[in-house]
Amino acid sequence: MLLTPDNKLKKIVVIGDRVLIRLTKTGERTQSGLYLPPGVQEKEKVQQGYVIKTGPGYAIPMPVESEPWKTDEEQVKYIPLQVREGDLAIFLLNGATEVLYEGEKYYVVPQGAILMLERDDEL
Repeated sequence: MLLTPDNKLKKIVVIGDRVLIRLTKTGERTQSGLYLPPGVQEKEKVQQGYVIKTGPGYAIPMPVESEPWKTDEEQVKYIPLQVREGDLAIFLLNGATEVLYEGEKYYVVPQGAILMLERDDEL
């Protein structure tokens, strides 16, 4: 599980098909050598960051069966997400919701707003 060093996010539960992402630290200089003030790169339409936590997936309701020998277990099953914790995600910023948690900025992004993943299979 990819968490912050002090495990401050262990109490966070991500719901449904959403993913919690922390932006990567990008350089403050453009490719042409210009220095950008803080906050300029955060306004780009496409961002990248590491997936910190994922939700259970897309909910699929189970058919209602009233058989007395069955227990009342979870009535919802999930189709798992393609995204995994630790992936580097390229996502659309307009599909994301910015949240502040314990003084640090994160984004809650639906899987549909993620354009591409980079995954290190050794993790």
